[in-house]
Amino acid sequence: MILRWLIVIVIVAIIEFYSFQAFKTITKVKWILTAYQLISLVVIVFVAYQFTQFDRSVGQTKMTMITLGVLLLVLIPKLILSFFMFLEDVFRVFYGSVTHFVGENDKETFLPERRKFFSQLALGFAAIPFLGLVYGMTKGKYNYKVIRQTLFFPDLPDAFDGFTITQISDVHSGSFDNPEKINYAIDLVNQQKTDMILFTGDIVNTHAKEMYPWIETFNRIEDHKFGKYSVLGNHDYGEYVTWPNQNAKDENFHEIKNLYGQIGFKLLLNENVKIKKGNDEIALVGVENWGHNFKQAGDINKAAEGLNAEDFKILMSHDPSHWEYEVKKHPKNFQLTLSGHTHGFQFGIEIPGVFKWSPVQYIYKQWAGLYREFGRYVYVNRGFGFHAYPGRVGIWPEITVFELKKGNSVA
Repeated sequence: MILRWLIVIVIVAIIEFYSFQAFKTITKVKWILTAYQLISLVVIVFVAYQFTQFDRSVGQTKMTMITLGVLLLVLIPKLILSFFMFLEDVFRVFYGSVTHFVGENDKETFLPERRKFFSQLALGFAAIPFLGLVYGMTKGKYNYKVIRQTLFFPDLPDAFDGFTITQISDVHSGSFDNPEKINYAIDLVNQQKTDMILFTGDIVNTHAKEMYPWIETFNRIEDHKFGKYSVLGNHDYGEYVTWPNQNAKDENFHEIKNLYGQIGFKLLLNENVKIKKGNDEIALVGVENWGHNFKQAGDINKAAEGLNAEDFKILMSHDPSHWEYEVKKHPKNFQLTLSGHTHGFQFGIEIPGVFKWSPVQYIYKQWAGLYREFGRYVYVNRGFGFHAYPGRVGIWPEITVFELKKGNSVA
């Protein structure tokens, strides 16, 4: 434990040293430099203190989210500053070595002075994530986007040609702090007027009580002609806190399952239902959470009992790693899987149809949007809410609308 803290202290000291060099190079005004050092010290003390106060029996709170937000707001720009300053030091050592051993060196110091322009450049680059994180914490986390997808299936039953579905995922109601914005998002959901709505898990962060203030709001989601269905996400199991006893954990899990019914959604627990339209039907399959690195309560075979490969199936499975490891090659042929879970890391860059990047792509092969392999689709919703970091940068909260079409893909 002591060694771990020593490593952290050394890393923080290096980051602070290099970051200060950027400011020191640009200005010599003493009060500005003193203010910078004082603010840095206050932030370090605040973050360190809050980390020591984290209570695993409580889990995430508003204060832990604020703490992580402040940490990222300061740390990421300073890491960029440190990177630039370190690069400059590499150049200074190289240049100083050349002039000292090869050229004529009549200067008193071995290293050349830092260049003001380079520090200005470093601050300019550091300002980009700083401003982005500020926007993400104030506006971005409620910057809802309706994303539309038209999907073609040669085996789609004729009556379902043109069938529409709304998907929401990862509500994380315990993180909400703005009723007006949530009501706006519910209005967006209702405006889509689709045939069916599906909710792919994580109604809370941990505790059922997080959703109580929002039940009336989510009950505003209008009835859909072909139903409202849901599955559980990894956070719905209460796995990330310490419980006083197993009974308390079980009771919380029971209450969380009831929450879905309280907002009008039928919770599918490793089971399937038939959706009938005219003379045709499709199967809606819902599994409990199955994650490659998370809880594996999902049972795809149990959920698909009574179905065969020729049946048209829509699978709801919270974690997209389930598709990668079990679903995409499953002999029962799940034509469409809807997932969530990743949130797109709540941080990244997206230019629709051109470029998409997020750190989460180094963990999940399918992490945001539509993917297709073996003639089967998985769609990963970017999430309705937010968790841990109290914001979103570049990866916006999402309401997805699908239209199912009979035929071969135009792609």
